[in-house]
Amino acid sequence: MKKGIKICGVSDPKTLNYILNHPNPPNFIGFITNYTKSKRFVEYKKLKELLNVNKKEIKFISVLVDPNDEILEKIKNLNFDYYQLYDVDPERTKEIKIKYGIKIITALTVSGKVDVIKYKNYSEISDIILFDSKGYHKSESFDHNLLDIVPNELNKMIAGNIQIDDISNFKNKDFIIDMSGSLEDDNGKKDINKIDKLLNLFAKL
Repeated sequence: MKKGIKICGVSDPKTLNYILNHPNPPNFIGFITNYTKSKRFVEYKKLKELLNVNKKEIKFISVLVDPNDEILEKIKNLNFDYYQLYDVDPERTKEIKIKYGIKIITALTVSGKVDVIKYKNYSEISDIILFDSKGYHKSESFDHNLLDIVPNELNKMIAGNIQIDDISNFKNKDFIIDMSGSLEDDNGKKDINKIDKLLNLFAKL
C-alpha cells in the first residue's frame, strides 16, 4: 500500500544529482524557498540554478511559509510542480492555486486532534495534505496515532522527524512519507549514504 516518498530540504547540486540518478528515486523532492530560519533555505539565485535540471519523473516542491506576493511572483516560472504551504488560510490557498495554476500541498502542524481536523478546511482545495510537527525546520516528532481519524480517501503526506528505521512501519499505511532531518549528517548537510539506504529500503517494501 506504500504511496510514495519525498526527500525535503535539498540545497546543493551534488545531492540533487545523486537523487535524480538513483536507481530507486523518490517521488518528490522539496526545496525550502522562503523560510530563511531553516539551514536548508536556498536563496533565489542559487535555487534558480539548482532547479535547471532534467527532473525526470520526480515532482519538485517549493516549500513556502506564509508566502507574500513578491516571492510568489519571483518563483512562478521556476521548475516546480507543487507549492507546499505552511500558515496559509484556505481562502489564500485557493487564491494561490488558481492564480499560479499549481498543485498545492497544505502543511498542517500537529500537536493535538484539533490540529488534525483542520484538514477538513483544505480537503477540497489541496491536492495533498501534509501532517507535520510544530517544529518546522527543527525535525520534531508528533503522535502519528492522532491521524487515525483521517479518512483513507484523503491524499496525505506525513512528516515529523521520521527515521530511516521507521520506514517499515509505514508499509501498510496510505501515506506519502516526507523525510529530511534524518537524512543529514552532524553538520546538517544531506548524507548521500543515508539517502541511498532510505531509497533502497523503501523500494523493497
